[in-house]
Amino acid sequence: MSYNGTAGRGVMERDELKLRIEEAREKLHQIKTEYGELLHPQVIHQSMVLDELINMYNQVKRIKPME
Repeated sequence: MSYNGTAGRGVMERDELKLRIEEAREKLHQIKTEYGELLHPQVIHQSMVLDELINMYNQVKRIKPME
């Protein structure tokens, strides 16, 4: 997903990323509950996925702040 310079696309990306972030958070919680420890490789992997989505959201937000 990349920012293409249009206001509508920036808003759509933000909204889509918010949804993906929430889904990734829920999945992280489920995986942590399943494996019972924060240092399990699956938990760490999902945490990294969530981090990347948050970084993408922050980048889009920085490029095109909320209107």
